[in-house]
Amino acid sequence: MGRILAIDYGRKRVGIAVTDSLQIAANGLTTVLANELFVFLTNYIAHEPVEKFVVGLPRQMNGTFSESMVYIEPFVKKLQEKFPTIELVYVDERFTSVLAHKTMLTAGLKKKDRQNKALVDKISATIILQTYLETIHNIE
Repeated sequence: MGRILAIDYGRKRVGIAVTDSLQIAANGLTTVLANELFVFLTNYIAHEPVEKFVVGLPRQMNGTFSESMVYIEPFVKKLQEKFPTIELVYVDERFTSVLAHKTMLTAGLKKKDRQNKALVDKISATIILQTYLETIHNIE
């Protein structure tokens, strides 16, 4: 069984989270610069089997897609072209940044650490992945 890898895609930075090999727990992996993402993914997949990509789907409060879809769609197309055998699913990411900040507050991180955008992106990817895992475990 391969891992599930979640991507919180941004134009500058990309938060990445991954499951354990049994696909039970979501763990923040790293944050990479957007222009280095495909090199990172290629190297990671060469060493760890990945069964599925979970990509955050940017929506507005009314359910429509946000302006971010303009750069998410080309990214997803390239991702599917580069890794055609890996399934891809979307997960609504509407509240992930807010939840990431609340998580950091609850964890007792200092203000300086809470302002670390790379950490926010990694936590957001973890929340996206955890949301997906909860969805599939409730279905199965």
